[in-house]
Amino acid sequence: MGVLGHTPLLEGPLGAEEARLLLRAMADPLRLQVIEALGGGERCVCDLTGELGLAQSKLSFHLKVLREAGLIEAREQGRWIYYRLRSEALRDLQHWLAGLALRCDQPARGCN
Repeated sequence: MGVLGHTPLLEGPLGAEEARLLLRAMADPLRLQVIEALGGGERCVCDLTGELGLAQSKLSFHLKVLREAGLIEAREQGRWIYYRLRSEALRDLQHWLAGLALRCDQPARGCN
């Protein structure tokens, strides 16, 4: 039962470039559907294809993008592959967005 896929790109505090990578991966409507489906817990790829009404090849492409961005992990069990969200990636993005929200409420600095 080893973990498949790539080593997540996210290590440590989330910077702007890492946030852009996550947001870009989440911006596609189909990938957002996959993320929402995985929000209920780990799912087999066979279940995702049926639930989302996607061909396995199309779903595989989107799962690869999400995996490379560090948003999901995959594990193999027998002949099936199971995917799950990386909650730490979502928390990192949440913290980055919260920091952005705090900074945007600061008054403008005067020009000198």
